[in-house]
Amino acid sequence: MEIFRTKNVEQSIRDTEDPEHQLRKRLTATDLTVFGIGVIVGTGIFVLTGQVAKQTAGPAVAVSFVIAGIVCGLAALCYAEFASTIPVAGSAYTFAFATLGEFPAWVIGWDLILELALAAAVVAVGWSGYFASMLASFGIPLPTSIAGEDPVVNVPAIVIVAILTAILVAGIKLSSRVNLILVITKVTVVLLVIVAGLFFIRAENYTPFIPAPVPTEEVGGLNAPLIQVLFGITPVAFGVIGIFSAAAIVFFAFIGFDIVATAAEETIVPQRDVPRGILGSLAICTFLYVAVSLVVVGMQRYSELSVTAPLSDAFISVGHAWLATIISVGAIAGLTTVVLVLLLGQTRVLFAMSRDGLMPRSLATVHPRFGTPARLTVVIGVVTMALAGFVSFGELAELVNIGTLFAFVVVSIGVMILRRTRPDLPRAFRAPFVPVLPVLSVLACLYLMLNLPVETWLRFVIWMVIGVVIYFGYSYWHSRTAAPVKGGR
Repeated sequence: MEIFRTKNVEQSIRDTEDPEHQLRKRLTATDLTVFGIGVIVGTGIFVLTGQVAKQTAGPAVAVSFVIAGIVCGLAALCYAEFASTIPVAGSAYTFAFATLGEFPAWVIGWDLILELALAAAVVAVGWSGYFASMLASFGIPLPTSIAGEDPVVNVPAIVIVAILTAILVAGIKLSSRVNLILVITKVTVVLLVIVAGLFFIRAENYTPFIPAPVPTEEVGGLNAPLIQVLFGITPVAFGVIGIFSAAAIVFFAFIGFDIVATAAEETIVPQRDVPRGILGSLAICTFLYVAVSLVVVGMQRYSELSVTAPLSDAFISVGHAWLATIISVGAIAGLTTVVLVLLLGQTRVLFAMSRDGLMPRSLATVHPRFGTPARLTVVIGVVTMALAGFVSFGELAELVNIGTLFAFVVVSIGVMILRRTRPDLPRAFRAPFVPVLPVLSVLACLYLMLNLPVETWLRFVIWMVIGVVIYFGYSYWHSRTAAPVKGGR
């Protein structure tokens, strides 16, 4: 069938050499690693550590981070092999086009649009909250109509997206330098938390390291986890099962390493540097998460931890409130880099889809001076500003999680397919233990997806149905891959 026509790897690479649609190669392994850290280390490390320790895992939350890091590592190895074999913008979309076909590629591209655009807007709103709080602490409160819990227009969120959009238009190297400065800032704050916290650890706070299991309250209706509806399994807090339940939660603190793959086309030596960037950023972030979680539960008993600002409150509890302000600065820097890299990933996925004709090709034009998809970047920036400024998200943020996990499943399956259909391709990096490793990755991701609420699944299905309508209404007829057959442009 035409909709399952694949785009061979050689053609994908040739398309990157078209002068009108050619991105500049300016990035190194260091740049990619910093991009990865920039998007992974966000609110998760400043909020999730205390929340999960108090409610689900106790002091053993560090073990939950290790488990989540291993699950992410399975998917990361699959991404690394693909990115070194097909160093083209688009990440999972491009990988799916080479293995599963045009329609599955469109589905995953449409999924990534949901994941990245929604995530960028959600994080921008979070950034606005931290920024307004910091200004208020300095005696400069912002009016509630433009910032706060429920503003009429979220002005700080709009402004930060506008600034980051301009930086992305100006060039990938400038973007990487700005990202580097901000990443150094937030990692410095995280390391300060770790080192300073070591002096206030009390051994008795680690006992019991794995608290006795406690049944959690069963959630009903559309808010119930799908695994509970299908199998009658109610999640358990604490105990060994609680550690794995916590891993399903903290997994989402690792989301973002896949975006490194979207910059493969702009990397000087992608076959070598993209795998290093993906795996390096994931390893560094896992270490930071584990270290911070061990420190915070050592400073304050897990049952007394704050669920909104655990790191700040832990230092306040030991009489060092001044560190809370520094932690807020780190959180703002952290969220800024997350928005920047999410916008970068979104533009590169849509750029690849537009170059293939599945979106208007005019969007894939590269700016002659900046060497970036400037027109597309501005369009995405404006849409994200509108979402961040005027939309109240609430539970919609969970759509980011299911979209990401779906992409991981597709990439893991794609590695096995490409190994079978194109064993001749040069692979600078090869994921070990194929097909066992990709199968484990698929199963782990599906398990985490089952832990998401039924309501999230319904919204995800509705979004996908909209995407199918757009594909058969526009993309199918304009695809460059099957143009000779159906007269597309």
